[in-house]
Amino acid sequence: MIEQYSIFRKFSTLEQAKELEAILNGKGIKSILADNAPPVDVTFSGNTLQNEIEIRIKQSDFKEAEQILEQDAENLINEVDKDYYLFDFTDNELYDILLKSDEWNKFDYTLAQKILTARGKSIDKSLLNSLEKQRLDDLAKPEGGQKPWIIVGYLFSLLGGFLGLIIGYFLWTQQKTLPNGQKVYSYKENDRKQGKYIFFIGLIFFPLFLIWKILDMN
Repeated sequence: MIEQYSIFRKFSTLEQAKELEAILNGKGIKSILADNAPPVDVTFSGNTLQNEIEIRIKQSDFKEAEQILEQDAENLINEVDKDYYLFDFTDNELYDILLKSDEWNKFDYTLAQKILTARGKSIDKSLLNSLEKQRLDDLAKPEGGQKPWIIVGYLFSLLGGFLGLIIGYFLWTQQKTLPNGQKVYSYKENDRKQGKYIFFIGLIFFPLFLIWKILDMN
C-alpha cells in the first residue's frame, strides 16, 4: 500500500517553503511542495480564504523531520543577535510559543525554551510533551456551528441542486491534519451524520432534477 503524504508545514511564501524543502531533501526525506487551493470546508467555519504553500511528507517521516529541524535550530541559535524580537517577549508569550509550536518555526520554538531556561524557568521534556498533548487535543476537537450549512445543504439537495451534494459530502467526510500527521474528522458526529443524509438525498433528487429538465426541454 502506498503511504500518503500529509501536510507537515504551511507557509505564506514560496521562499520559506523551498528553504524547508531543501533542508528535508538534504537529509534524505522526500517532500512534496504544493500551492494549495482553499478547501471548500473553510467557508463553513467562517475562516478567511488564503492561499498557502504546503510541504507534505510521509507520516512515518514526521518524527525524524521534527528532529532535523530541532537540530538545525540549535545550530542557528548560537549565532542569534540579542536584539532578536523574542528576547522582548514576556514569559507567558514564550510559553504560548511552546504550546502552539505548530504556528511557529523550529528556531523560535527552540529559542523560546532557551530564553525561559535563562530566566530560571524549568523547561523539561515532560512539560513539552504535556503541552504538545494539550495542543493536539485542542486541535483535534471537531468544529461545531454547522447548522446554517446543514439547512442550506438540505434545501439544495431537495431542490435537486448539485451544491447540496458538495455540502453534504464535505460535512460528512472532511478531515484535518494535526501537527503530528494524524488525520481526524473536521466536524462533530451529528453534523457529519446530517452531511451523510444530505449527500444521499442529493444523489436521489439531483438525477431526478436532470431528467425533469431534459424532458421539459423536449
